[in-house]
Amino acid sequence: MSENTLDKIIKKKWEKIDTFKKIKDINLLQDLIDKNNYFIDFKEKIQNTIISNKLALIAEIKKASPSAGIIIDEYSPVKIANIYKNNNATCLSVLTEENFFLGNLNHISEIKKEIKLPVLCKDFFVDKYQVPLAKSYGADAILIIMAAVSDKIAYEMYEDALKFNMSVIVEVHTVQEAKRALNFKEALIGINNRNLKTLKTDINTTYDIHDVLINHNGPLISESGIKSKNEILDLIDKTKIKTFLIGESLLKNLEKNSIFTLFN
Repeated sequence: MSENTLDKIIKKKWEKIDTFKKIKDINLLQDLIDKNNYFIDFKEKIQNTIISNKLALIAEIKKASPSAGIIIDEYSPVKIANIYKNNNATCLSVLTEENFFLGNLNHISEIKKEIKLPVLCKDFFVDKYQVPLAKSYGADAILIIMAAVSDKIAYEMYEDALKFNMSVIVEVHTVQEAKRALNFKEALIGINNRNLKTLKTDINTTYDIHDVLINHNGPLISESGIKSKNEILDLIDKTKIKTFLIGESLLKNLEKNSIFTLFN
């Protein structure tokens, strides 16, 4: 049986974690966190946006992806973050995975020095060491992909994130994963329309799963594969979801994207 894309990414991620652990122990990470005192409540920012009767946009910053290849040749995370801020993004999602998305944790630090918006560290979290590591670079939230970890590891990372006053997005792609995600009471739950094993996107994933999550306390998010204003309006109408994580559709038309008008 051949390796799927998610398995390949995780294998490389473990190598990267081992490298970081040799350079930065937990005590050093805590020192860096203590020195970096500018953090923003990611979940609260989204909740307040929704309470204000507005849609919440988590705008994604990434150079490349396994499905799209290189998205932006002249990649400037800070420049992109500024464009998103000027177009009323609620929060930012910064892809930090190195091998398949050409990301870097330093991109979070660079953005947080310039832009006063909450930042999600969008990566493949498989070890609780990654939680303080992400915070040490300025991240306000982490992502836990249920397809990538066991419930035990997911809960360890979730608990550590709460201890570090970070928000958590628990990401699901199937009904079974959605049922598992309901155990994370304080988390936001993201429905990923992209299958990370095959990389295919299907907006119907949000429609198929949202009923399972309808009683979850935290905001629900529709992620990936959203290409137009009409798709967003249909999602709102049929699911009442008001938070959207969008990357490629914005990045391919940064300056004048009609999607931004929904969030003004």
